Amino acid sequence: MSAEAEEFKAQGNKAFLAKDYPTAIDLFSKAIELDPTNHVLYSNRSACYASQKNYEKALEDGEKTVELKADWAKGYGRKAAALFGLGRYPDANDVYEAGLKLEPANAQLLKGLQETQQAMEKEASMGIGQFFGPDVFTKMAANPKLAPMLAQADLVEKVRAIQSNPKALNQHMQDPRIMTLLMGLMGVDARGADDTSMDQDPVSPTPSPPPASTTPPKKEEEPKPEPEEPKEMPSEEELNKKEAAKIKDLGNASYKARKFDEALEHYGKAWELDPTNISILTNKAAVYFEMGNFDECIKTCEEAIDVGREHRADYKLIAKALGRIGTAYYKQNNLTEAIRYYGKSLAEHRTPDILNKLKEAEKAKAKADKDAYRDPTLSAEARERGNALFKASDFAGAVKEYTEAIKRDDTDPRAYSNRAACYTKLMAINEAQKDCETCISLDPKFVKGYIRKAAIQFLKKEYTECLETCQAAKEADVEKKNTAEIDQQINKVYAEMSRGPQRREGETEAETLARAQQDPEVQKIMADPAMRSILQMMQEDPKAAQEHMKNPMVAANIRKLVNAGIIRLG
Repeated sequence: MSAEAEEFKAQGNKAFLAKDYPTAIDLFSKAIELDPTNHVLYSNRSACYASQKNYEKALEDGEKTVELKADWAKGYGRKAAALFGLGRYPDANDVYEAGLKLEPANAQLLKGLQETQQAMEKEASMGIGQFFGPDVFTKMAANPKLAPMLAQADLVEKVRAIQSNPKALNQHMQDPRIMTLLMGLMGVDARGADDTSMDQDPVSPTPSPPPASTTPPKKEEEPKPEPEEPKEMPSEEELNKKEAAKIKDLGNASYKARKFDEALEHYGKAWELDPTNISILTNKAAVYFEMGNFDECIKTCEEAIDVGREHRADYKLIAKALGRIGTAYYKQNNLTEAIRYYGKSLAEHRTPDILNKLKEAEKAKAKADKDAYRDPTLSAEARERGNALFKASDFAGAVKEYTEAIKRDDTDPRAYSNRAACYTKLMAINEAQKDCETCISLDPKFVKGYIRKAAIQFLKKEYTECLETCQAAKEADVEKKNTAEIDQQINKVYAEMSRGPQRREGETEAETLARAQQDPEVQKIMADPAMRSILQMMQEDPKAAQEHMKNPMVAANIRKLVNAGIIRLG
């Protein structure tokens, strides 16, 4: 572990001891980012989540701990504790037992197992379902008549179902093996016709001993070893599952070869043999998706989810089916449903792929909503209402109407320009300047946008930038309709710049000059290589100043420097 990760871990431990679980989780998460293969970090974070009663997250980290360090008993304890918190007692029981196989004397695991079994006993029905308690498999193993049943996978699965829900006993009583098992657990010897514990025959008279034979007794033969019991044949259900897996693989091969009809046929046969394996259905849905039959894709995924819930399938498979439904809806341009199902998928299992698809769908929906709202006619009506409010000096109301106009048509620069005028009146200078820049970007020939931007720059005392904007306005004003307004703004700038530094009381000329040199405008001008070149030429040839003064921008800069006392013109 790196030193930085170790430091995060140490701080996380301190926060945990202080019961500051959110901070501890954050610190352990940072450590995991630096060292994502360290099982201890996941174990610690699992403990934090469990302390917050966030058992879903605790289980994720517990599973990751076991995955990274399968021979570490403590990881099984974390996973089992999370399962216990979720009320999944049989699963917790199995995980505790797996951990105890690694460390049989582990006190925490033993205590957890005991508490889990007590919870299971408490939860079980007080009827005959009590005989299917947490120790049922131990009792079966100890009973010579019942022990062979442990090799029957389908029977074991039914027993587990009864353990989880004692009410399920009734639906499994049709299986004679369950009845035999129940009688054995109840202490009744279920041997049927071979039973000799009841209805015995009368006692026969003792037979007289055979006459003594003079023939020497034959040497007793050594007992022959009894033949081994034949191995139990796999059940029909197990055989069907194996066959279904083979046919599913054929379907996968056909899918990859884009032989979709053939793939559907294979998946259909596989599902008939094993109607509990929802991965068959999700693969089948993928075929429908590639064929463009999105309705069937959605329908098949929904069936997979229903079956998966019934048989407690892996949550990752459920998440996959939900995500595929979301993608099918996205392809149908039903963005609302796509977003909903992507969210459901992420709630089951968070993956970067589905998260990115969710963001893409949300972005597409925002654009679609915006496009659906677009209406140039209604935009013009809103802009006219804004103009009326502006004339009535209701600038806040005008901003609202101009904003509505922009929502209805964000390609019209007039609404941005008019809103900038309102913002200027309200002294929201930055918002006004942003609207002006948007206006100009939409239409570089929109003169009013430049004029309003220049006025804002003047208010901000950005005189050089103001003159540059005025020059751009002159270039955009091809018909010269706004010449007077632009020149008026330029003259205001020149007048402001001509003020120069104001001499403070008791301040010498040198002090005034030094203060002028701290002026940002002066510093900017002096830092410009082109201006330094012009000043050098003017020093060598004073008459050159007249030529340079014909350029408005240069003239403004020179005037600023003259007024600041930096240079003198003869």
